[in-house]
Amino acid sequence: MEILISKTEKFVIELFNNKLDNKFVFHNLAHTQQVVDNVHQLVEVSAIENRDKDILLLSAWLHDTGYTVSSKNHEMESVKIAKAFLLENNCNASDIDTVSALIMATKINHHPNNDNEKIIRDADCGHIASKNYITCNKTLTELEWLEENINFLAIEHQFYSNEASQIWEKGKRRNLSELLKTQNKLKRENSKLNYKKEELSFKKNKIELPERGIETMFRVALRNHITLSDIADTKANILLSVNAIIISLVLSNLVSKLDNPSNDYLIWPTVIFTGFTVVSIILSILATRPNVTQGKFSKQDVAAKKVNLLFFGNFHKMALNEFEWAMGEMMQDRDYLYGSLTKDLYFLGLVLNRKYKLLRLTYSVFMVGIVVSVLSFAVAFHYS
Repeated sequence: MEILISKTEKFVIELFNNKLDNKFVFHNLAHTQQVVDNVHQLVEVSAIENRDKDILLLSAWLHDTGYTVSSKNHEMESVKIAKAFLLENNCNASDIDTVSALIMATKINHHPNNDNEKIIRDADCGHIASKNYITCNKTLTELEWLEENINFLAIEHQFYSNEASQIWEKGKRRNLSELLKTQNKLKRENSKLNYKKEELSFKKNKIELPERGIETMFRVALRNHITLSDIADTKANILLSVNAIIISLVLSNLVSKLDNPSNDYLIWPTVIFTGFTVVSIILSILATRPNVTQGKFSKQDVAAKKVNLLFFGNFHKMALNEFEWAMGEMMQDRDYLYGSLTKDLYFLGLVLNRKYKLLRLTYSVFMVGIVVSVLSFAVAFHYS
C-alpha cells in the first residue's frame, strides 16, 4: 500500500502541474498537500486500523483532482479520475469503492456516516485553524469576505472527529476572533455601512463559542436519562399490571372458598400471597408517581441563578410574559444556561436513582413473595 500511496502522490503532482488552471488559488496542489498532512496528524492520534489510514491518505491525495476537469461537481470528476488511476494500479474493487465514498464525503453539506468520513472532512477543513487562513477564492469586497468567513466559521462549519477538535478547535476560535475584530474595525471606519444587525449578533469583540462537544455531552446525557426513566416506568407498569391480574384472580377464586370450614388451611397462604401482591402494587405505584412542585419563581431567583428554567415544575404556574423574560435572561448568560443544563441533568439523576431503587425493591418483593407463597401453599396442602 505504501508503494501505491507514493505512486498516487507522484500522479497528483503531475496532474495538477500539467492540467490545473492557475486561477485556482485555493483548490490546488498546496491545498491537497495540506489535506494529506492533516490526515497524517489525525490518524496519528486516532485508533483506526493501518489499512484505514492508507485508504484515507489515498483519498486525501485524490479528493480534489476533479478541479482539473471542472469546478462544478468536481467531487464526481475526482471519483472518475481516482477509479481510473486505482484500476490501472491493480487496486481491489472494495478499496476503490471506499476511496470513492470518502471523496464524495468532502462534498459541502455532506453529513459523515463513519469515523473515516469524519476524518477526511475535518482534514479538508483543517486550514481554518492555520495562521494564514483563507476560505474564499471569489472576487469580493473586504467586508463581504469577512462576513462570508465569519458565517462559515461560526455557523456552517464543525469538526466531526474528537481528534480534529482537540488539534484545531483552538486555532479556529483564534481566527474567528481576529475576523470579528477586523470586521468591527472596518465597520467603524466606514460610517455608510449598515452594521446594526452585525452589532446585535456579535456585540462583543471577543466571543466565547460553546464547544460542540459540551453541547453533544448534554444532549446525549439528557437523552440517556430520559430513556432510562421510560424503561423504569415501563417495568413498573408491567409489575403493576401483573400484580393487579394476580390479586383479581385471588379475590375471585380463592377468597370465595375460604368461608368453607374445610378450606381453613388456605387462609394463611392466601393472606401471605395477597400481602406480597399488595406491597408490590404499592411499590410499583410509588416508582411511577410524579412529585408536585411549587411551579413559581421570583425575579430575585432568576437574578441569583437559583431557579432551573428548563424544568416545567419550576414555572408551570407562571405568567407567559414572566417566563419569557426569565428565559431571555438565561439565554444571555452562558454560565446560567450551562448551569441550568447541569442542574437538570443532576435532578434527573436523582429521580432515576429513586425510581430504580423502588423498582429493584419491587422486583425483590415480588420474587420473594412468589417463592414464599408457593411454599406456604405447599405446606398447607401437605398438612391439610
